[in-house]
Amino acid sequence: MQAPAEIIHILWDGPFTFDEIATFTTPTDFGIYQIYGHHPVYGSDVMLYIGLAERNRFGTRIPNHEWWLENHDDGRIRVYLGRLAGVVQPSDDEWNRHIRLAERLLIHAHYPACNTKKSLGALEPALQNVHVCNWGRVADLLPEVSGVRWGSKRPNVNIYSEASNDGPAAPTGNG
Repeated sequence: MQAPAEIIHILWDGPFTFDEIATFTTPTDFGIYQIYGHHPVYGSDVMLYIGLAERNRFGTRIPNHEWWLENHDDGRIRVYLGRLAGVVQPSDDEWNRHIRLAERLLIHAHYPACNTKKSLGALEPALQNVHVCNWGRVADLLPEVSGVRWGSKRPNVNIYSEASNDGPAAPTGNG
């Protein structure tokens, strides 16, 4: 029996400058972030990095990335902040778990230029039934990503049979 789908909603806001990020230190300033800027191979205004602020707030975590100082166009770095959203607020442990799962799936699906670890790794079994829905100012993110689509374990599905009496008639191709 397949486990039920686990949907993680993320509400995105931005863009913010690198200098503005230091002000995001309130109790709601946890989640996932995207950083855009110049890359010597991929050009200007590309997704450079997806990261998480799980135990440290955005205003503390993001400035810890020292390599931004080496960016050739550091005045144009843009940051988008993603906060988990939903109907019922989960426990702190579940909230942190959702942040970790969503970050790993988003990195794997979008392959940001400066993230070095892009595989699903040890989290892949936990991600199989996870769906991440991105809302708000998502920048270049896909609106939804799922472990079913991006994981290595493909569902066991078959093409519907033409001879099946249980479904609609097969298309004729003359459409």
